[in-house]
Amino acid sequence: MKLINFDSQYTQYADEWIRRNRAKYPNADQLEEAVFKVYMRWVNAPAKWLDGRSPGDYFYQYDDPGECVSILRAYSESDVPIPEQLLWRIENFGADATDALLRLTLDETADQGVRVIAFNLLAQSGDRRPVRSCIEMLLRAQAQDGLTEVAAELLQNLGRSALPDLLAVLDEAPPVAREVFLDILCNFPGDERIYTYTLDAFLTNAKKRALFASYLRKLNDPRAVGPLTQALEWEDLNYLDYIEIIGAIEALGGEIQSERDFDGDPYYESLKNTR
Repeated sequence: MKLINFDSQYTQYADEWIRRNRAKYPNADQLEEAVFKVYMRWVNAPAKWLDGRSPGDYFYQYDDPGECVSILRAYSESDVPIPEQLLWRIENFGADATDALLRLTLDETADQGVRVIAFNLLAQSGDRRPVRSCIEMLLRAQAQDGLTEVAAELLQNLGRSALPDLLAVLDEAPPVAREVFLDILCNFPGDERIYTYTLDAFLTNAKKRALFASYLRKLNDPRAVGPLTQALEWEDLNYLDYIEIIGAIEALGGEIQSERDFDGDPYYESLKNTR
């Protein structure tokens, strides 16, 4: 099918309207409010370039959610901007679009941007089926990026309903996935495994002590005060880790008995130079 540039059509419409009406709106805020009304009029008005359909109604001629998701991918692989109206149509399908969107999120040949859009559409649907898709994608991830962030957000938004699935894969999860899973799980204390895995991650990941200290702080389990306090004595502790660990200890009800000297630490010295 021919991919229609909705953005270009609206820009032409709006530019012409502004050219003819700018003098009526000397205040920029008034002009912006008027332009929004112009957009709504454009969305709902029959258009010759759409054979008499309105932009807002155009994609409702497609009754198959899979076809609409295919059109979405086609737009993403072209130089034509993805129409907002197409996203509206896919959202309108609700759970009926879930299977097609799931296939797109897992298709590693697809552009990352459109996979992120697919995850966002799934998140809005409230359907629980994306849980497995998100987990599988995160288990394969080599690094955190926009795709892992939106998958993590989807899992986070599902709340406690996602916890059993996350806990079931913690043992097999590689470092990238485990970090993401623990970040989510620490928002939902109550399962002993969450504390155990998070404490182990803090004790065994020298390069990410500050991160996992923040997870322990978020988990809000006072048992972590002891291991965190002991960590203050580690010889290879840097200043950034130190201040994050102190923050976690104090948030969990602990007290700091002594301070350390971090003269020569790059981060500590950079802070001194800004004072």
